[in-house]
Amino acid sequence: MSERPSEVKKSSLSLVERKQRAARSRIIDAADALFAERGFDNVSVTDIAERAEVGRTTFFRHFGDKTEVVFAKEQAMFDTITDATAVVWTPTQSAGSLAGALSSLEPLVVRLCTQATSDLAAYERRARLLDAHEELRARDALKNQYLSDELAKVLLKHDVAPAIATMAAQLALACYSSGRILATAPSDLVTATRAAFRSTLAMNSAPAEV
Repeated sequence: MSERPSEVKKSSLSLVERKQRAARSRIIDAADALFAERGFDNVSVTDIAERAEVGRTTFFRHFGDKTEVVFAKEQAMFDTITDATAVVWTPTQSAGSLAGALSSLEPLVVRLCTQATSDLAAYERRARLLDAHEELRARDALKNQYLSDELAKVLLKHDVAPAIATMAAQLALACYSSGRILATAPSDLVTATRAAFRSTLAMNSAPAEV
């Protein structure tokens, strides 16, 4: 029995999507390997495209420049936050207070840390790239601010007051950033980030000095 036209079209689209994802993945892996071998400055878009066995047009269909490839895996983190605005994430406690909102963001941020370090070797290579290039650190700072904005949106969609949502998101980002700095190894990122949340929440509950 032959497939109906709609079924054929659906099958073709699925194949196209799979090919696009495969090409994107090859570009990311090729760039990662080349940056590790030659350094960021000594790798061109052409080098990446050739290693990934794609044309430059295909490269630019997925990325605006080689810097974007460094941060390509961040998209999975942003997808996690997007999911959290729906049914995946529910506050662990009342998010009506600053402490409550911050505490409610902790599981989500920890999940992001787990994703970031799922490939420890890749995480370490990326960290070395950022340490060596001011341009990449500047882009990373922009990504972090975007991350904070997205965390605030999660709270806002759960009817948290804008001021509390904004402050809690900024504090959550600070905990994440502190975890990245204080972790003695990539495998310690989750533990260090949890500790940063504990310290921040403890400051909120500590009695004021007279």
